[in-house]
Amino acid sequence: MNRHYSFARRNGLSLVLLGLMLIFWIGQFCTGWTEKNKEREEEGKPALSVVQYSRSGHFIQSTFENWESEFLQMALYVLLTIGLRQQGSSESKKMEGEEEVDREPKPRPDAPWPVRKGGIWLSLYKNSLSLAFAALFLVSFMLHFYGSLKDHNDEQLDKGLPPDHWSEYLLESRFWFESFQNWQSEFLAVASIVLLSIWLRQKGSPESKPVDAPYRQTGG
Repeated sequence: MNRHYSFARRNGLSLVLLGLMLIFWIGQFCTGWTEKNKEREEEGKPALSVVQYSRSGHFIQSTFENWESEFLQMALYVLLTIGLRQQGSSESKKMEGEEEVDREPKPRPDAPWPVRKGGIWLSLYKNSLSLAFAALFLVSFMLHFYGSLKDHNDEQLDKGLPPDHWSEYLLESRFWFESFQNWQSEFLAVASIVLLSIWLRQKGSPESKPVDAPYRQTGG
């Protein structure tokens, strides 16, 4: 049956997720702004306006160090699940045989245009998900670095020290500490859903196996 669904019904999951992201991002901004101005007040400096804080290294660094780790996690997860398996997990392909996602695309009339076009467009499209996540990771990584360097150099100037060049700061432990503390937590979260979905269930969720599925059954 061909049903007409409303925009909200068709896009409910993404709308709610993006809405929650926006709410928490605003919360991050407001609390970060307050915290930064508390520090400046203690140091006898004037408070930053909303616009000034939005351009500060403190806000840019704190935002993109988190985005960077999310996109890295997703890029590697997409790639690792192509060839690696976890027996019993709903997040893994089955232990043997090919699945629907492994078959070569066919240029059907209703297929996406890169499939119908073929050639380099098809090659790019076949890897477009991981390429998109990789590109988002690189952009976020560079913005994280920019924000972290800006915040660091603001602190250097406050101490009467010369600012560091980007090539010097790239070797500093501070920047890599900010990255590694987020990267490790993202892969812990992914490992958790991969492993917990072996034994635990959530009725109605595509991230879970059916409630009555045996523990050794792999795939959703």
